[in-house]
Amino acid sequence: MRKFFFLLLFLSIALFSSAQEPLFTPQQMPNPIHFLPPPPDTASAAFAYDQAQYQWGKLQRQDSIRAAIAFSDANWRIEYICHIFSIPFGMKLSEEKTPAIFRLLYVALITNDGVGRLPKKHYQRTRPYVYFGEPSLVPSDEEELRHNGSYPSGHTIEGWSAALILSELNPDSANSLLARGYMYGQSRVIAGYHWQSDVDAGMIAASAGIARLHADKRFQRLLKKARREYHKQLKRAR
Repeated sequence: MRKFFFLLLFLSIALFSSAQEPLFTPQQMPNPIHFLPPPPDTASAAFAYDQAQYQWGKLQRQDSIRAAIAFSDANWRIEYICHIFSIPFGMKLSEEKTPAIFRLLYVALITNDGVGRLPKKHYQRTRPYVYFGEPSLVPSDEEELRHNGSYPSGHTIEGWSAALILSELNPDSANSLLARGYMYGQSRVIAGYHWQSDVDAGMIAASAGIARLHADKRFQRLLKKARREYHKQLKRAR
């Protein structure tokens, strides 16, 4: 009996651990170094646009509501992602209320995070607030991210990935979900942590990563369970 108990305990731990791990390593995911251009040269028109967008972001901080959203959007945790997408999704998203959708998002986001890691390390692009020597909108993160590569935007990869996945589960709300995903990326421009080209690259990188996930049977099973849960929740709400 004791052996059986420990066997069940071992299997439970193994299943729990596997659920917390990415489906692929960064090396197994699409690598933006090979399909996206490098960050704009500082003498280019593209960088002039980046600088203009940085100034636009600073102006947005004068709007107290938008500034508060950008400040909050510095949060990258899965619980926050569920919170901000619950309204456009039309359903409370959480580990307790929608465990299958929560798990799908969690696994997808920690896996797709790998899409940005190699180019970030490769390019080591300086962040806007560091480049200009000015304070950002989120001072508490400045020291931690000062030497972390800016291109592509990891926050944007996360937000756009969540928007794409949730739009697939609930296509009727796709416009609102994608709008919030876009806003999440633009919040990083407003906060001074990313150039516009970082954010634009992050959206493309996220899309490439999500396409890779869809080819994986493990992801397909998670998606099927999440879709089933979504439709059950809809029936209960009627």
